[in-house]
Amino acid sequence: MTETTVTTAAPAPASATASGAAERRGRPRNAAVDTAVVETVLRLLEDGVGLGELSMERIAREAGVGKATVYRRWAGKEALMLDVLRSLEHAAPELAGESVRDDLVTLLETLRRRGLAKRSSAVLRTVLAQIKAHPELWREYHEKVVRVRREAVHAVLRRGAATGELRSDLDVELMGDLIVSPMLSRAMFHDRAELPEDLPGKIVDAVLEGIRPR
Repeated sequence: MTETTVTTAAPAPASATASGAAERRGRPRNAAVDTAVVETVLRLLEDGVGLGELSMERIAREAGVGKATVYRRWAGKEALMLDVLRSLEHAAPELAGESVRDDLVTLLETLRRRGLAKRSSAVLRTVLAQIKAHPELWREYHEKVVRVRREAVHAVLRRGAATGELRSDLDVELMGDLIVSPMLSRAMFHDRAELPEDLPGKIVDAVLEGIRPR
């Protein structure tokens, strides 16, 4: 793929007509280019290329597009890497909202399935091992991805405390960690750990045994 295949136009020169500029601004981005760039980054990470070795220039060259094409889509490497990490995330599950146990199991099942996706696990392990050296990227990933996932668990726990399904004196953040951490540990940090279908239920039941009202 070369720069000439990209349908997103370059910024209009000063001599361009108003109608021509408006037409260019209205053109949609070429989704194939977006996909090619993200896939290129994933491939490089799978091949063991470190975050520090990834430059926008190298990514553009490996993807077969022009550097300007990449910069029109992402302001810098941090913004691009955030989209790469988001591409590995499963869509947030729809919760029935009727049972704390069932909703927690549903949320953990999403993490289990991500752990079963070998590419997702391998790339995330690689990135998470290096991401602290890139504070801006870590902050963005935590705010845009991790915090959203944690808040979904916390919301279920708060609802359970309000309805009487759980004790009212819960430390919601600590309980959320107790529920999510075993699955994350197996899915993300132990590449040979088993992730059986009944694992989400076992984890949730073990925690709920201690935080249900006596």
